[in-house]
Amino acid sequence: MVAPAVPEIHEEEDIYVAVDARTESLQSLRELGPPDLVYLVKQPKANSTRQTGVYHHVTGIDASSSASLAAYVNTLTFSPLDKTHKVVSGIYCCYNAFSHLDMRVEVKIPGSLESYCIDERGDKRVATEALWLETFLCAVLRAYLYADDGSGDSVKRIVGVRRFNPVTNTEMEHKFLDAAEKLFFLGRQLSSDPETQVPNTVSNHLTSGILKYIHTTGRYTSGINLFEKLRTKDVEVSSLLARVQIMADEEVQAVRLMYDALQDVPMDYALLDCQASFCQSKGESEMALECAKRAVTAAPSEFSTWARLAEVYVSMERWDLALLTLNSCPMFTYQDKDTPRMPQPSRIMLPILAESILDEIDEGQPKQGDPHDYVHPSLRKIHAASYQGTFLKAYNLLTKIAAAIGWDQLLKARSQVFVMEEEYRVERQHVPKPATSSKAETNGNSPGNEEESGSVAGADATELSSEETTNGHTGDSHPESPLERPEQTVASEIVKSGKEDPDPSHAAYTQFRNKRLCERWLDNLFMVLYEDLRIYTIWRTEMAQFRQQAMEYKKSATEWEILGELAQRLHHFDESIEAYQSCLATRFSPKAMRGVLKLYEQRNDTRGMLGALIRLIAWQYRWYSEFSPELLFLVRKLIEDEGAVKVRSIVQATNLPQAVLDLTHQYCQLCATFRSSGSDT
Repeated sequence: MVAPAVPEIHEEEDIYVAVDARTESLQSLRELGPPDLVYLVKQPKANSTRQTGVYHHVTGIDASSSASLAAYVNTLTFSPLDKTHKVVSGIYCCYNAFSHLDMRVEVKIPGSLESYCIDERGDKRVATEALWLETFLCAVLRAYLYADDGSGDSVKRIVGVRRFNPVTNTEMEHKFLDAAEKLFFLGRQLSSDPETQVPNTVSNHLTSGILKYIHTTGRYTSGINLFEKLRTKDVEVSSLLARVQIMADEEVQAVRLMYDALQDVPMDYALLDCQASFCQSKGESEMALECAKRAVTAAPSEFSTWARLAEVYVSMERWDLALLTLNSCPMFTYQDKDTPRMPQPSRIMLPILAESILDEIDEGQPKQGDPHDYVHPSLRKIHAASYQGTFLKAYNLLTKIAAAIGWDQLLKARSQVFVMEEEYRVERQHVPKPATSSKAETNGNSPGNEEESGSVAGADATELSSEETTNGHTGDSHPESPLERPEQTVASEIVKSGKEDPDPSHAAYTQFRNKRLCERWLDNLFMVLYEDLRIYTIWRTEMAQFRQQAMEYKKSATEWEILGELAQRLHHFDESIEAYQSCLATRFSPKAMRGVLKLYEQRNDTRGMLGALIRLIAWQYRWYSEFSPELLFLVRKLIEDEGAVKVRSIVQATNLPQAVLDLTHQYCQLCATFRSSGSDT
């Protein structure tokens, strides 16, 4: 199997600075930890006095023992790109998120090997077998949960990370699932997805990693066996077992299991949520509604239960209740994945793997020192693109409603369920007044009370709307957006503030007796959605005008990529594909290719899908990643639907270099190793 090239980040002045920086950052780690750090000390073959530090990050290496980590370091001692230096020592650092320790292996070449661990205070401790078991499991989870989805976002976040597949055969799978079984009930120590407020037995990074592994590889039987054994110890594991059974198309068993388990734990919100999801997938919205309501009752402080209830209301087209439910969602500050905080390097070397060279990927890419693509200011400050966690999911729900009923109807539904600022003032003073611009407090921008969630402040939204939000170049004339700007809802701070005199007539308010106060964050989401829709509308209007005049509508590749994301967020699938294809016509972009891949999926275009996958896999290898769970899943599904022989034949018939095709064949071979459905046909 071809291994990705080895990136090198150099420290020429002081060596081991990167290792010291990692040690200092240990106490601030909250998630699974950063990728593993591999630090090498090199010296010229002709001069043994001058040493240089070189490092890179890596995921997916077997961290079950010091020997396996030392073996990886030894693979780096020979570099075909650097024949004037030799490696004299190396350190491999791998974080153990269970015990909050950094496991380290020091290798002297040739010579000794020392393994130990560093705690959060920087003190040395003895590395035991139990700690190595925890470290191995953490390494596998990082490889899966921190992997790139094919869009390149994760690859671009951290420079110089080699990504390997941690489970390449059934023997490693057994080792992984055995470790998961032994440490399963400690999983809550590993934190959880950003949508979960409090990690528990069934909602944490360990369970997420196991489910992702099973989903990616299709090893349903292994997953069912694991969760059946764990279920005998804790009935709550039934929700995980049911999810795997549904994945494996064993729906009858899953329904029976959920029914039986709920007899024992009737208020298990994970089981109820699983039931609601299953009923929703079958179009049984009324049944899903009852399950979702019970899940909210069982876990009112969890975002996922409220979000599920809102989804059900959206599917039932009960827009008012969907908005009210969305307004009730508990929102959490987004906790990002742990990333390495490294000092400024002397230089960075990013070699290209010869087998991954493909002209259409490399052509048009900006060279070092070239100016960045021009991006219009309105596209640079799109707030929705930065949403993560609960705010991203809430925004997706809001855009679904807008796509279903339109902006005007959404505003109408909003005014029917939430107290608007104008009507509050009218009712308050009993004198009709025209709508006025909202105060800073009503936009959630009051001093000292700013939301950390990344939601746009009202002042920013006003500034955005006042600018010329267009996608052309400065100085062009553009049509005005026909969208109605959303009125401001009244903020709870105004209603509840002690500045107002108590008014006994408040009890007699009739206009909004049955209305709610809109949460500040949701109010901000409406403003962000308005900006998204406004930019989208102007873009489409401009394009139509250019086509009428038979003129070419020009954008930079980055602008097309942003517009593709924008249309995708707003559920305008065809328009997003159009933008992504325009981006690819300028130069290759993994995000754009990933978007076009969805088009081929929708059309069941096997050749188109494989063509996109070949290019995405080559790009991943180009940037040191031999493994992407999402791309492996797509290859597996194609083999399941079409058969391995047909898939391999189509890949082989593609007019691309053989070395590039072999990279995709490796994904196919992995499916054969795991005996995936269709791999023998």
